[in-house]
Amino acid sequence: MSVFDHAEFDNHEHVAFYHDEASGLSAIIAVHNTHLGPALGGCRMWPYINSTEALTDVLRLSKGMTYKAAMANIALGGGKSVIIGDPRRQKTPEMMEAMGKFVDSLGGKYFTAEDSGIAVTDLKSMAKHSEYIAGVDAQYHYAGETPDGNPAPSTAYGVFVGVKASVEHGLNRSLEGVTVAIQGMGHVGYRLAQHLRNAGAKLFVADIYPEGVEKAVKELGATAVAPEDILSLDVDVLAPCALGSAINDQTLPLIKAKVIAGAANNQLAREEIGDLLVERGILYAPDYVINAGGIIDIYHQRMGASSNNALKTHIEEIGATLKLIYQRAEQENCATSRVANAMAEERFSNKG
Repeated sequence: MSVFDHAEFDNHEHVAFYHDEASGLSAIIAVHNTHLGPALGGCRMWPYINSTEALTDVLRLSKGMTYKAAMANIALGGGKSVIIGDPRRQKTPEMMEAMGKFVDSLGGKYFTAEDSGIAVTDLKSMAKHSEYIAGVDAQYHYAGETPDGNPAPSTAYGVFVGVKASVEHGLNRSLEGVTVAIQGMGHVGYRLAQHLRNAGAKLFVADIYPEGVEKAVKELGATAVAPEDILSLDVDVLAPCALGSAINDQTLPLIKAKVIAGAANNQLAREEIGDLLVERGILYAPDYVINAGGIIDIYHQRMGASSNNALKTHIEEIGATLKLIYQRAEQENCATSRVANAMAEERFSNKG
C-alpha cells in the first residue's frame, strides 16, 4: 500500500523513511503542514510491532502537532519522527547520531525534540550531526529552575493548568478533594501527579512499568491501580498520560469519570468518539490543546528571546483556550474535539 493511500495520510507534505544498517536505526519522519512555520515535533522510540504500526503512529502524531502549534498560537508547523525499537534494550549513541543525520537531511523543514523513549542525552548525540535538534540548549524554565532541555516539566504544568480549567468548567469546583485517575507515570504523568497532589487532589495511578507507580505511592500518597483497571475507576477526572487511542469503542463504556483531561497524544481512537463523549455527558479536553506546554517550551527556547515569566504566561494560556473551546462547543452543541479542530484549521489552513 502506498503511503498516499494510508487512512491517516491527510495531505502530509513530506514522509521520509530511513534505515542505517551500521547502527540498526529504522526511522520515519512525517511533516504534516508548514504553513505557519517549520515543522516541530518530538522523536519517539517505541517497540512497534511492525513498520505499518509505526507509520500510522507517526502520521497521527504529526498531524496532531500541526493542530497543537496552531492552538498554542506559535509560528510553527507540525511534524513527528519515530524510531522502531525498544529504547530500554536497543538504543545506542550510534543510533542517535544516525537519527541526527536523518533529521539533517530534511534541511530545516523539520525540527525534532524529546518524546517517549528519548532523553536529552540522546538529543545531544543527534545534535552532533544536525542543527535542527531542539531542547539541547535550554535557557528558560516556567518555574525559574535550572532548565536541562527536557520539555516534560512544561508539558506537565500545562496539563495541570488544563485539568484545573476543565474541573472548574465541567464540575464547577476547585481541585481540592477531586479524584483523579492517571494512566501513565512517565516524565509527564508523574509531574502532573505532583501538581495535582499539591492542589489537594486524590490520586489513583497506573503504569505498565512499576517504578513510577511505586514512587507516586511512596512520595505522593497515591493509590496504585492495575493498568487494566485505571480507565474504569469511579473518579471525577481521567487523565490519560500514556500512549494514544486510550479512549476507544472498548474502553468508552467503562469510563465513569465526568472529565477526561490528560497528556497523551491522540487519545480518541477515532473522531466519532468525541461525539459519543458528549452523549455520555463527559467533558473532553482536546489532547493537543491541553498538552501543548512542551511545544510552547521548545518554541521559547529555540525561536527567539524570551524569559521564564513569558514561558509561564504562555503555558497558562492553555486554560483560557480550553474554556473558549468548551463555551463554543456548548453554543454549537458540538464535541469539543471537533470545535478544537475547526479552530485550529481556521488558523493554519489559509496561510501562505
